Amino acid sequence: MTEEQQNVLNAIQKMTEAFQNKDIDAVMACYEPKATVVFEPESPISDENVLKEMFTGMSMVNPIFTYSGHEVFITGNIATHIAPWKMTGKAPDETVIKQSGLSIAVLRKQEDGKWLMILDNPYGNFLTNK
Repeated sequence: MTEEQQNVLNAIQKMTEAFQNKDIDAVMACYEPKATVVFEPESPISDENVLKEMFTGMSMVNPIFTYSGHEVFITGNIATHIAPWKMTGKAPDETVIKQSGLSIAVLRKQEDGKWLMILDNPYGNFLTNK
């Protein structure tokens, strides 16, 4: 991986770590304003307040994410990050929750050199399973 690809991967890992630590402000700082996140297939959300609510609610299951690989492609100031993921967590009633998918994220390099997500779709494999 090039240094710039690693910077993109670091941005993804920073968001994942913040989410696992329930630091929703740090999660939101990993996205551009008006970014779109797909919490459920075919249901994109761009409203910042709704995104905060969704991340807060999802963090209550104490999610632990693992990735089985990462691909990062960059052209100019736009990058795509692709990674298969698995998540385990626990519902308030102690029911174990397991999910998996293919994360496809699009990031834009900011003027200060930081990479922020503009599109985040953790269900990139949705159409192949339809």
